Amino acid sequence: MAEQKPEQKTQENKVSEHNQKSEEDFQHFIRVANADLNGNHSIGRALTKIKGVGFQFANVICSTLKIDPDQKTGYLNDAIVKRIEEFLKDPLKFNVPKWLFNRRKDYETGNDMHILTSDLDFTQDNDLKRMKKIRCYKGARHMKGLPVRGQRTKSNFRRNKGKGSLGVKKKGGKSGRV
Repeated sequence: MAEQKPEQKTQENKVSEHNQKSEEDFQHFIRVANADLNGNHSIGRALTKIKGVGFQFANVICSTLKIDPDQKTGYLNDAIVKRIEEFLKDPLKFNVPKWLFNRRKDYETGNDMHILTSDLDFTQDNDLKRMKKIRCYKGARHMKGLPVRGQRTKSNFRRNKGKGSLGVKKKGGKSGRV
């Protein structure tokens, strides 16, 4: 029992070499679209950490580029990372359906596009400024700090109203017996 067959030794060596090789290739953080992705997470989950990429868009990335979404992100090679970044820069080139984009029919250009990271904040801020400037209903509600999408305001959205303004107040008359 102490002696092993030579075939078993070579198989064990191949397995240990494979584990060492994969551990050497593993990266704890991968930089994609100016975001650090955790290497221990699956690709499908890690891509959602990029601002502007949700669960569904991450699944489209994986299926279009034929990447296993359950694979650990740390084992991605540079070629796949470059393909992911290329996909994120121009998803129209990969025939992604337009309904999946986060900016359809842009106000200035009229094009369908998908915006990521700081560009997303910038365009959202510009949209709010434009609405406030033209004083449309949504812009006026944003200026006043009130809800924009038709919610009731009788009992909610009272953040800055104070505690004493709700309910019935006591009359400030006599105190004690006369």
